[in-house]
This record gives sequence, structure tokens and C-alpha cells, in this order.
Amino acid sequence: MYKDIATPIRTQEILKKYGFSFKKSLGQNFLIDPNILRNIVSHANLTENSGAIEVGPGIGALTEHLARGAKKVVSFEIDQRLLPVLEDTLSPYDNVKVVHSDILKADVEKVIKEEMPGIEDIMVVANLPYYVTTPILMKLLNDRLPIRGFVVMMQKEVADRITAKPGTKAYGSLSIAIQYYVKADIAMVVPKTVFMPQPNVDSAVIRLIKHDEPPVKVIDEDFLFVVTRASFAQRRKTILNNLQTGLQNGKANKDKILEALEMANIEPTRRGETLSIQEFGKLADALHPTFSK
Repeated sequence: MYKDIATPIRTQEILKKYGFSFKKSLGQNFLIDPNILRNIVSHANLTENSGAIEVGPGIGALTEHLARGAKKVVSFEIDQRLLPVLEDTLSPYDNVKVVHSDILKADVEKVIKEEMPGIEDIMVVANLPYYVTTPILMKLLNDRLPIRGFVVMMQKEVADRITAKPGTKAYGSLSIAIQYYVKADIAMVVPKTVFMPQPNVDSAVIRLIKHDEPPVKVIDEDFLFVVTRASFAQRRKTILNNLQTGLQNGKANKDKILEALEMANIEPTRRGETLSIQEFGKLADALHPTFSK
């Protein structure tokens, strides 16, 4: 049995051995609690036939736990300085592939085909860099990857927004953009004390499981997100005001917006945060003939 990487002493030893210093610009915060890592992996429900995709493996703390529970692990690491560290720390595991690449630029589907042939159950499991959490999630969702879902750690505030329900303060266009693709819930809250260096905020692990079918059928998915972003542009404003300012030529087409709201059975005086994803779907379809350019 190998010693866990994620203990304060072992982490310090590895950092010292390689003279590694944290880069703030890459949002590097390494986990130093093996129990939390085991917990994260347990939420992914991996089997010996599963594949795991990881983003930002750091020194391999989560990676090794994934390697113990999955058939194959592919980790995307942007920081070249960590490649020799990972080669060392993950040497006991022959089922791990480290890809030196920025996940936002990577062809993840191609990597899955090459590295995980025949693996049908794939999860993204990662401690995401806080500064690019949303772009990473949106890219991986928009890429329509052959995955079951995600178990990912992020800033708690972002996790609250992603999992928020209509009528709550945290609910917004991000909630809708993500919940359109997946069922989202917070699996666990993680205190800042279990990281090195300590971030300024608490974290949360969220579980996102892909829908078989989106919760609402729309004419144009991209336009749905245009409408939701416009609807939340200024939270204190009514849906009518926000759509007038947020949609192209919205002010000139106020009558068309009112017409669309009536068709979708939505009062113009309501605010964006009170609308369900189903209501946004109806509204987007009603606005589509006039505003989708």
C-alpha cells in the first residue's frame, strides 16, 4: 500500500524535492486531506470499468485515488513544472495518462477516443482551478462529451449559483445554463483549512449528472441562453426592462417582447429570478422569430 500524497507532510516533501512554488495565476491549491479525496471519489460512483477525466491534477493527490477506483484516468495539466512531479508521484499506477494541455483548448473527445476505447462509463472528477471553473464546465458541457457527469470541487459561492432554484438570491443565468444539461446538487462543503496554500473562501463539491433529455425542448439552445443572460442583466429590473435593454433592438421592439411574454404566459413585471427553466424555454421560443439573428 502506497503512502497517500495528500497529507501535509508528504505534500511538503514533494514540493521541497522539486523546489515547487505555487502560481497564483493558475489558482493552485492542493488538497491535503485523504479522507476528503476518498469522499469526492465515492460521489462519482466509479467502478473498475469506469474512466475518469481530471483537470489540474497538481501533484497527483486526487489522481491516485481515481487510479485506485477506475479503469483509466486521464489528467489534463497546464503547468509544465508539474509534469516531472506527476511522473514521480503517479509512477505506481499504470492506468493514468497525464496530458500536458490547457483543458479549454484541448480536443477532449479525441483524447477520450484514444485513451479510453471501449470504456462506456466516464466521469469528470476534479478540483477545478477557481478562476476558470465556469468556462471549463461550459466547454465540457457544450462539447457534448460521452460522459455520465461531473463531480467537481469549486468555490462554494459558484456551487451555490450553479445549484440554485428559482426564486432564490443565487439563481441566475449560470444556474439555467448548467441545469439545462445536468441535474445539479451539492455533495459536500469543504473548509479552506484542508488546502495548501489556504484559499480565502470555502469550497464545495458538486455532482452534475447529465439529463437523458433536457428539461425543456427549445427551437434554438443558443438563443435560450441569450434570453436568460439578458433577463438577468440587472437583477432589480423587471423581465420586460431587461429584455428591452439586453436583446438587440429590444427597445424598438417592445411590442414584440410584450407579445412574446403574453404567449409564454409571463407577467412583464416579474423578475428573471422568478422564472423556471421551462418558462424561459417558452419565452425564448416566443421571442425567437423576432430576435434570433
